[in-house]
Amino acid sequence: MTSIAKLPPVLLAAMAIVGVGAPSAQARWVESWQAAPNPQSASPAAAFANVTLTQLVRISHGGGKVRVRFTNRYGAKPLEIGSARIVRVDDAGRELPGTARALTFAGRASARIPSGASFLSDAVDLAVPDLARLKIEFFLPEDTGTCTCHSLGLEPLSVSPPGNFVGKAFTPADTRQVRAFVEGVEIDSSRALGTIVAFGDSITDGYGSSSGKDARWPDALARRLHAAGKPWALANAGISGNRVLAPGMGDAALSRFDADVLSLPGVKYLVLFEGVNDIGMSTGPDAKGPPVSVEAMKAGYLQLVARAHAHGIKVIASPIAPYKGSGYWSEQGEAVRAAINAWILSSGAFDAIVRFDTALADPADPQRIRADLHSGDHLHGNDKGYEAMARALDLSLFTAR
Repeated sequence: MTSIAKLPPVLLAAMAIVGVGAPSAQARWVESWQAAPNPQSASPAAAFANVTLTQLVRISHGGGKVRVRFTNRYGAKPLEIGSARIVRVDDAGRELPGTARALTFAGRASARIPSGASFLSDAVDLAVPDLARLKIEFFLPEDTGTCTCHSLGLEPLSVSPPGNFVGKAFTPADTRQVRAFVEGVEIDSSRALGTIVAFGDSITDGYGSSSGKDARWPDALARRLHAAGKPWALANAGISGNRVLAPGMGDAALSRFDADVLSLPGVKYLVLFEGVNDIGMSTGPDAKGPPVSVEAMKAGYLQLVARAHAHGIKVIASPIAPYKGSGYWSEQGEAVRAAINAWILSSGAFDAIVRFDTALADPADPQRIRADLHSGDHLHGNDKGYEAMARALDLSLFTAR
């Protein structure tokens, strides 16, 4: 075996560039923020050309290095990024001096992201505390075609006038409530115990919570973990309208699981809370097609558990929450929910159970969400309801391993 000392100087230099044999601490990357993309079905769908986009994110866990994962998962053609930048901001959105960093891609200021692909920026040295707010901005010099977006932004996306405004102040020519072309922020942290992924539908996505307040239940859980001194990163992989078995707003959970869970860095735990859309969309008054079967739902959950376990990920699951009073509730659907929930609680298929259902339920009518905990539609939480869900999780379930 040839020793490093005897290798040619050119090869030694190349190895130094990529860090081969360098005596550095091992990177411990975690997913500190996420917005899982979904196909855009709105008419007209978002598209951009010769503009700069700016969006704010609040990370869950901090560290010393940051990289951003851009996405062109649903793009019909390559996505051109002309330049990009990241900077820490305060709660009012003001930039913190000395924290701006240019984002590069293999050392280049620009990137061409193939159709269907995700693309990581190079890591930048930037000290960020837990629960910090970051502003990500990037210039799109060419027509993007239909945006690879996350539909429920709950934070305004600012669109510049024509031109490259990266690092420059501008008055938005447009604002939208979507996450565009950015699906993750990864942090290198020596403190991190790993990543927890919240995987679900609109309830996990935070529909019904206050815009700009970071009031989804995963946000509230991140704050609980931080307050308890538990250094976990938390990624929200919820998509509004999502289903376990069939596409809706977003690919089916079974279809997107690899991209939205298994591909993330440092995942140790999955909090699985999904299924009400499978039931309501197939049994409610406007249902199309046959009703979902209990056996098919069991098989879907078991597939997710098996794939998680194959990657060393423990699965914490909740029974499906009550939804009586919502537009797609029916007696038939309630019977399916009861059967699925009984199986979730008794099957032993999951590593642990969390009772989101009872945290939201009205004790006087457990088929309904308590009046002060839903957003008015009897299906989604409000800020108080999502806080109650976060409190239902026993933090001792998340252990270092």
